[in-house]
Amino acid sequence: MLRICSRTLVGMVKPYHLVRPVSVTLVASRNLSHQKDLPSQPVPPLQQTCDIYLQNIETILEGDEVKRAKKLVEEFRKEGGVGERLQRSLERKAENSENWSTEAFVKADFLITRRPIVGLSNPSIFLPQVDYRGKKGQIRFAAKYIASAMEIKTMVDNNTLPAEHLKGQPLCMKQYEQLFSSCRIPGLQLDTMEYYTNKHITVAHSGQFFKLEVYNSDGSPLTVDQLCVQLERICSASLENTMEPVGILTTQRRDVWHKVYNNLIKDKTNKESVLAIQSSIFTVCLDGAMLPASGDESCKSACAHFLHGGGSQWNSANRWFDKGMQLLIGEDGAYGINFSNAVADGVVHINMCEHFEASMKKPEVMGTPMEPLPVPQKLHFNITPEIKKDIEEAKQHMDTLAQELDLSFTEFDHFGKDAIKTLKMRPNAFFQMALQLAHYRMFQRISTSLESVSQRMFKQGRIVLMNTNSADSAAFVKAFDDPKIQNREKVDLLEKASKAHAWYTDMAFKGQSIHNHLLGLQWQAVEEKIPMPGIFKDASFHKVFDYKLAASSVFNKSGCVPCFGPEEHGQFDVLYSMKTDNIELTVASLKSSKNHKEKNSTHFAQALEGALLDMRTLVEQTKTS
Repeated sequence: MLRICSRTLVGMVKPYHLVRPVSVTLVASRNLSHQKDLPSQPVPPLQQTCDIYLQNIETILEGDEVKRAKKLVEEFRKEGGVGERLQRSLERKAENSENWSTEAFVKADFLITRRPIVGLSNPSIFLPQVDYRGKKGQIRFAAKYIASAMEIKTMVDNNTLPAEHLKGQPLCMKQYEQLFSSCRIPGLQLDTMEYYTNKHITVAHSGQFFKLEVYNSDGSPLTVDQLCVQLERICSASLENTMEPVGILTTQRRDVWHKVYNNLIKDKTNKESVLAIQSSIFTVCLDGAMLPASGDESCKSACAHFLHGGGSQWNSANRWFDKGMQLLIGEDGAYGINFSNAVADGVVHINMCEHFEASMKKPEVMGTPMEPLPVPQKLHFNITPEIKKDIEEAKQHMDTLAQELDLSFTEFDHFGKDAIKTLKMRPNAFFQMALQLAHYRMFQRISTSLESVSQRMFKQGRIVLMNTNSADSAAFVKAFDDPKIQNREKVDLLEKASKAHAWYTDMAFKGQSIHNHLLGLQWQAVEEKIPMPGIFKDASFHKVFDYKLAASSVFNKSGCVPCFGPEEHGQFDVLYSMKTDNIELTVASLKSSKNHKEKNSTHFAQALEGALLDMRTLVEQTKTS
């Protein structure tokens, strides 16, 4: 996950960018009214970053690796050395740009990866199932969903979306603009993001795509009734599906898709159809029903449906995964969203869902204009034998991806954040230490753990990543199951680990993350075309940031379930929502990991449950005695 830099630079990867919990307040003011007053993201002091990095080294590495890594750090940070040169360049960049970090972050964390984005980079959110059945119910609901999205877009365009504040401080709202009318374009080594001003959406049904104009001649968005008429036309026009499922191509590796993409758009008709999809405000996917299942399996099926469509035989071809936002509506009442993480962070995705929920509860606008509606334009593709072969390969690749993802959903109902507070513990720190304890119990080693922290208090701020490992947390997890150590000492170690976690969190919120700072220094070396400093090339650097566990806390007011997939084998990605008296968990991993049968997502969730219970018992018994 910490894709702090690409494989071509240092080989690091990233977590799904939902962030640790923050209480965001909506303020009825213009969403960009405070933008000019936001501070710029600071460049952390070089020596401070090097000191914290040295602490991470000592936690993760051992023996000669530590000595070698320390020597490289000292060489990098010495007076008059390359570190100071890059630091000065980065500080100049900060003075001359709104945010020195964001561009490098988006490139390194998203656009440079060559892995598929489906199920991995693109997160999805599914919302509580609604009570409609069949095609007519689906069309009516989809029309309301589209109308709600257009209402939010109008607020973004008119600068009237409620501004968000955190503890009285305004937050940057620019990411909401980027969700609409955006598309990721595949490149050989680096993708690009394109933004458009067109007035249509695209609708996918039965693997076919349609261009749908969503504004009347007077500039007003189509009403729900008008949208129903247009969606019925689309569904009727796509009953016979004789077209090849071109959308499945967007599930391929980015370098493969780049080559196919360039071949596809050589044809004029294909190029026009692709551009119509790319330039749309968003894509609406009218899907069939999800896989029949119940209980936890139903939740897994829903997550799979919204993450990747379930495979080539289900809905994976009824997508264009490069789009900034796709609205997904199934025939069975399941609905949700698939987003590009390259344009916005997970916290914005969650907030968007709350806007959708609020908008869809409003009374429908009556008084449908009587003007005739243009027939939605079906997008055609001329498929050569070579493209047909590419489509078949993409189907096989997608089915493998769908089988790889392992998801587990758990509602930990033994206690929630209130019970942790009664123990005089910080709820988020307590949970993060339980995560590390569970992982240590499963693998008997200290591994890099990450947590995401929002930087939206700065202009165009995105995410920084904080290492939740510390010398104190390592001491705690190693001591917990040691019978030679007294319980009082174990509790003391837990309290020290929690304080260390709070310190790292505070530093991250202030824009003092070492991850983004080191990323910026690396990109400066690339831009200035100087040899990459040894600190970044050494294997120790990769080990320090090669996460095996990433966990982010999310608010879940609307009952939505966010989901995602890990980037690499051997990684566990956890989303958790801490409620008053319970904790909701989503754990994701890949099935082809070594020893996955014995150490999969379900096993990790069970280990985490055990760690939480054991830690509570330890603290209660110790404080009572």
